[in-house]
Amino acid sequence: MFKHIINLFFPAVCAGCNSLLTPNEKVICTICRHNIPLTHQHISPNNEAFKKFYGRIPLEYASALLYFHKKGIAQELIHKLKYKGHQEIGTVLGDWYAQDLKDAVILKTVDAIIPVPLHKRKYRERGYNQVTTFGKALSSELNVPYNDSLLKRKVYSKTQSKKSLLGRNEGIKTIFDVSFTENDHGKHFLLIDDVITTGATLEACSRALLTIPGSKISIVCMAMAQS
Repeated sequence: MFKHIINLFFPAVCAGCNSLLTPNEKVICTICRHNIPLTHQHISPNNEAFKKFYGRIPLEYASALLYFHKKGIAQELIHKLKYKGHQEIGTVLGDWYAQDLKDAVILKTVDAIIPVPLHKRKYRERGYNQVTTFGKALSSELNVPYNDSLLKRKVYSKTQSKKSLLGRNEGIKTIFDVSFTENDHGKHFLLIDDVITTGATLEACSRALLTIPGSKISIVCMAMAQS
């Protein structure tokens, strides 16, 4: 009864288009689910996300669920997740992508899911890491531990999207660090983030994780920028 009263005054709307959700819809309406640009990268291991890092870092696997276009549905979803506190979007996208990723044979060897970390100051400002709910949904569906304490961001930096390509790459190489023990040796880590743009942040995180003896890296993101 109380839930119905809440819905009467604060009806649930789609995170993609702001239309009213039906009782059978959750977070994202059926129309947006149909129209959202899926990459289908999980089908081909040698996909464009994987090729993005070719010659930069050795990866086992890489993929993203959505294509990110300016003023598109994916941008709207991730903007609300990242800046408006709609963490339920990460859960929905994680549950959604996990169903596809269950078929990726290489990911069956993953030992831990590692989120790209926020600096402590950024975390205090935002109040949460925008990839946490995405990662925990993947963790639950893929039955892989979620570890947000292994990888750390040492340096506070402003929003990357406002910097030039050169500015993003310069200075980012040494801002991440890992705190590991012998128990972390030889593990396969699944690194997750919201959007693949230049790949500089993910490359820097991967390089930090690869300092762990015998480690292997895979990357999964909610979206990938497409020109």
